[in-house]
Amino acid sequence: MRKRVWVLVTFAVAVAAIFLLSNRLMTVSGQGRPGAGFAAVAGQKGGQDEFGPYEPVAGWPKSVSTIPGNEKWTSGAGQSVFADNPNRVFVLYRGELPNIPRPQAKVYPEAGPALSFPVAQVPWRNASVGPVSVLPGALEGNDTDRGQEGLDHKWENCLVVVDANGNIIERWTQWDKTFRRPHFVAINPYDAQKNVWLVDDYRHAIFKFSPDGKQLLQTIGEVNKSGNDSGHFSRPTFLAWLPDGSMFVSDGYANTRVAKFDKDGKFLLTWGEPSTATQKSPNYFNNVHGIGVDPQTRRVFVNDRGNKRIQVFDENGKFLDQWTTGGATSDIHLIYVGSDRNVWGADRGTSKIIKWDLNGNLLYSWGSFGDAPGQMFGVHGMSTDQEGNFYVAEVGGGRAQKFRPRPSADPALMVGKPFYSAWR
Repeated sequence: MRKRVWVLVTFAVAVAAIFLLSNRLMTVSGQGRPGAGFAAVAGQKGGQDEFGPYEPVAGWPKSVSTIPGNEKWTSGAGQSVFADNPNRVFVLYRGELPNIPRPQAKVYPEAGPALSFPVAQVPWRNASVGPVSVLPGALEGNDTDRGQEGLDHKWENCLVVVDANGNIIERWTQWDKTFRRPHFVAINPYDAQKNVWLVDDYRHAIFKFSPDGKQLLQTIGEVNKSGNDSGHFSRPTFLAWLPDGSMFVSDGYANTRVAKFDKDGKFLLTWGEPSTATQKSPNYFNNVHGIGVDPQTRRVFVNDRGNKRIQVFDENGKFLDQWTTGGATSDIHLIYVGSDRNVWGADRGTSKIIKWDLNGNLLYSWGSFGDAPGQMFGVHGMSTDQEGNFYVAEVGGGRAQKFRPRPSADPALMVGKPFYSAWR
């Protein structure tokens, strides 16, 4: 009897110790404090994580309509954004659209007594449905646009550079006519020269510019000629680099492959097959629209957008893993792997910024749909800078936005900074 009591007491003490240790670990991690939960700011009373660990910076950047003589125009689809540093942020637009105010809502009784348009709570114009869409002949250099140039759209100020206060400090207008549907802009984080790379999916080409934009240093792919071989692309979308300078291209809207090049732009290899409604095996793609690389493992993460999944490969195209990006509403526009070594995605369908670890475990997400400051409409580009500021470009919203870290926000919930290995 005494032995049985001793065993029971010992068991009870062990359970209590485990319980106390568990509580201690939860407290250390922030989840055991009253009100901490999973909030970006631990212990916050009231409110909500509308913008995750960030707060939007109103009025950033200044509109292209503030350029003298350009008052009648505003930016088209926000294609991409890249922060060289907090005072030099590249913003890529798909031309310009007329700068017209939001129309007054009107009631349409013939369709229903309570129907009005536009709806006050949602954006009234989708900037992505602009002059440059999927038009006949566009794959082979046909520059015919929907609508009239100078009236319905204007092909100017495609690439601008903005400072920390939102001022437009550079305009790369000398290259406006070179671009057709500029899709992505970035600087290789391992390039000490900080040359600027731009992918144009309708030109089927990748352009490498000098840091000041005065020189076109290199063109990969044959401009205005689509193809599926070592010298051609068919609507490429994004780039990612390894520390040795080798580059991966997601190619893309028409092709269904990843292409790898060395540091000098020499073609090395390719992988990927076209997916069908029933063929969704590894290495089959349906709209290759986003790519990221983990430099430590050299694994390549590919956004298989149409199949709503991320596939993972080694640097030579060997399949390693995959995970789903969500259900029917999911529409991941791009993925990004930063120095925090997590995979971040921007989902147009849910208007969320999503964090997975390298094995695909869901860690965090935030975001809401709309065109108010901080809301998002079709995030197609994202970047961070050395101070932890976060930037997005929106194709639907036709704008870029800047978010600054909230005071006391959990750094683990912030999008990781780029590696900046060669040019801190």
